[in-house]
Amino acid sequence: MNLHFGYLLRVLHWCMDQSVTNALAKVDLTAAQGPILGYLARSSEPPCSRDIEEEFNLSHPTVSGLLSRLEKKGFLEFRPDEKDHRCKRIYILPKGQQCNDLMHQTIRRNEERLVKDFTEEEQEL
Repeated sequence: MNLHFGYLLRVLHWCMDQSVTNALAKVDLTAAQGPILGYLARSSEPPCSRDIEEEFNLSHPTVSGLLSRLEKKGFLEFRPDEKDHRCKRIYILPKGQQCNDLMHQTIRRNEERLVKDFTEEEQEL
């Protein structure tokens, strides 16, 4: 077989990415919105939009648009910071948490399928 590992890894990445994209599309999310929900779900305290801009290296208008659409769809909400009323904190709502859980289930299934014929030692490597 003359396939190169780089090509095979690229195909594998594309297949896994498509699987997550398809799962997100079923719940009306885009590939750009999914990671934002993941960030909100694992944050120890609700972030503000500037935190998201820095985490994902995105511009303010891009983050504002993403968050606005997620808010309109009922995935998150903004609340004023109790200490700094200039800052609005972003809270993930139950619908957003459910979608985040779906995304992680899809990723976990993909990874299980990927290594199903591997030994434990091969998985460790």
